[in-house]
Amino acid sequence: MFFIQMVYNSGGYDRAETLNILEGFFDIYMPDFKFWDNNWADRLYRAPDYRKQAMAAIQEMHRQVGDLVMDDKGVAVRGLLVRHLVMPNGIAGTWEIMKFLSDKISPDSYVNVMAQYRPCGEAVRDPMIDRRIMPEEYAAALRDTKAAGIHRLDR
Repeated sequence: MFFIQMVYNSGGYDRAETLNILEGFFDIYMPDFKFWDNNWADRLYRAPDYRKQAMAAIQEMHRQVGDLVMDDKGVAVRGLLVRHLVMPNGIAGTWEIMKFLSDKISPDSYVNVMAQYRPCGEAVRDPMIDRRIMPEEYAAALRDTKAAGIHRLDR
């Protein structure tokens, strides 16, 4: 028998009430957690309540599907996979996001700490985000992730 997993891919800015209605439809939730600081979320994403919405959404997603489970081939079968894009100058708030995931979701949360940020569009006009991240910024984000208690990292 062949089973196709239903995946909900999101920017993390979801209403928990809407996700509650979707319970049972998705096997895997794959949200971003973009920003911890609401000032950055407002400035760059026009979402001054981003952190509150993302926290509630991720808690609801985890309630529904739990920690990520993979089959013997390493393919995701069910659960939560959180993506986090490291940004220049630490503006994404990696430490705080990972601490939240470890303490309030699960230390077994599966996280993809991503290094592929590249400025485009209006970002090239903002000196805080007008460059790619440095290798040492990515290394620091990984250290922060592990120090916060997250140990299941996607490479």
